[in-house]
Amino acid sequence: MNQESIKIPQATAKRLPLYYRFLKNLSASGKQRVSSAELSEAVKVDSATIRRDFSYFGALGKKGYGYNVNYLLSFFSKALDQDEVTKVALIGVGNLGTAFLNYNFLKNNNTKIHVAFDIDEKKVGTHIGDVPVYHLDELEKRLLQDEIQVAILTVPANVAQPITDRLVKAEVKGILNFTPARLNVPSSIRIHHIDLAVELQSLVYFLKNFPMTDENDTEPSQEAVKSE
Repeated sequence: MNQESIKIPQATAKRLPLYYRFLKNLSASGKQRVSSAELSEAVKVDSATIRRDFSYFGALGKKGYGYNVNYLLSFFSKALDQDEVTKVALIGVGNLGTAFLNYNFLKNNNTKIHVAFDIDEKKVGTHIGDVPVYHLDELEKRLLQDEIQVAILTVPANVAQPITDRLVKAEVKGILNFTPARLNVPSSIRIHHIDLAVELQSLVYFLKNFPMTDENDTEPSQEAVKSE
């Protein structure tokens, strides 16, 4: 089962890894059942949203019983293709890129940085966190050779677009962009922008304008923000 066979909203799809991580921890602790209220408290998503998210996949729980942890874990494992490892390339081995290589998504069984690229001769030819670092000149050859379709971009903003153009030619299908540059890509390629400076500014704004309360311990939804 995958997200192509189940047409679900993108917002729901983004929450699936969050559910999966918590369920994995529950299963490891020996817990067999979990209620939507317990899930809500743990992942900071309201119960109604969780029930609606789960409803897209059919009847996953029983009223008065809750959800079977191992069944949900198995179900979402298949939905997220946890049995298949996705190889990822990282471009830009600076401070942020190095941190990613050392971490390498240890809690994600299905996602691993396979190769990294840079132009710094001191880094090229070395391994960081067991990941080999190649010269950027080898980008297209390595990506096509290893059939890598996902890339993380942690390079200076002024070179982000030219490198993205090369990723497109290398048949990359998904890019996680950590640069402030807004990149132009074909409609067939999915790109997620993560601007840390903007996220920090957003956090400070919400702290000042949307004080936390016991009744509302998560940030306002985008719909709520737009309506005000």
